[in-house]
Amino acid sequence: MSGGSMDMSVVICAYTDERWQDLVTAVASVQRQTVPARQIILVVDHNPALLDHCRSAFPGVTIVENGEQRGISGARNTGVAEARASVVAFLDDDAEADADWLERLAEGYTDASVMGVGGSITPHWHTRAPDWFPTEFYWALGCSHSAMPQVSSPTRNMIGANMSVRRDVLEALGGFRHCFGKIGTRYSADETDLCIRGLQRWPQRIWLYEPSARVTHKQPASRATRRFFVTRCYDEGVSKAKLSSAVGAADGLANEYWYTFHVLPRAFLHGLGDTFLRGRPYGVTRALAIASGFAATAVGYALSAARERLAGRTDSRVVSAAGGCRAAPERTPGRSEA
Repeated sequence: MSGGSMDMSVVICAYTDERWQDLVTAVASVQRQTVPARQIILVVDHNPALLDHCRSAFPGVTIVENGEQRGISGARNTGVAEARASVVAFLDDDAEADADWLERLAEGYTDASVMGVGGSITPHWHTRAPDWFPTEFYWALGCSHSAMPQVSSPTRNMIGANMSVRRDVLEALGGFRHCFGKIGTRYSADETDLCIRGLQRWPQRIWLYEPSARVTHKQPASRATRRFFVTRCYDEGVSKAKLSSAVGAADGLANEYWYTFHVLPRAFLHGLGDTFLRGRPYGVTRALAIASGFAATAVGYALSAARERLAGRTDSRVVSAAGGCRAAPERTPGRSEA
């Protein structure tokens, strides 16, 4: 596949009227692509009023209601079911794509081993970006953090606000699993789960990060607070524990080990150096944010891992609407189960 012969359907999922203007901007950014999408599919997540509004506001866009349970996973799966192209791209309802976004994503599919291509995500703050917010923690905003590659590179997982996947890969993996899906503003890791399952099934294939495929992601003032930062880091720890329980710690935490032991120490020391060597007062506050973000993530992980172990002892099987999120334990013949 090349940019000139692109065959892509774009799925945008929306759930709230409060992001209406952001949604209008997101749809418009897909409509002005240098190479048009085969389809633009807008999935509305269990909001009848928003569904009616979209149907009247977006002529030429396929508008469908989430046909699965509430949440981003069901909405994405509904969009995939409507897609007719060989590749399905996903854009958040509060993101805006560069004009050559699809063209850049499509370039990665010239390699048959590529299962999907994701691009870079830059925060667009409604207010001024906080000096204390570490760029290494931009993942907390659903954006690309500063330690990510600057050139096209294989990656463990893509970020949901800017990703594309071959439709046959999505179908073979059974789509996104509801047990990891975001509902409302709660954090989602369903794209990470999908990507890890893809690598486990096809270890010879790759996901590709293409930083030149760019989108901006709107960041309201509520995300410029320390409370949001710490809460989001805690939720990340909870999510990582659940993910590790489902796909195994080796795969679920492979990137996190490198990030924790290489990226964060350098970022912490750089923050201190900004204050004590270069006279920039925000450096020490950024270093403190790195420490508190790591601590919140670790606490979230530890508490959630303990709950996961307890659940594993008391439940024989945990199943979601799109498949089990934890493997069922092997039964020993002749033993009864509590």
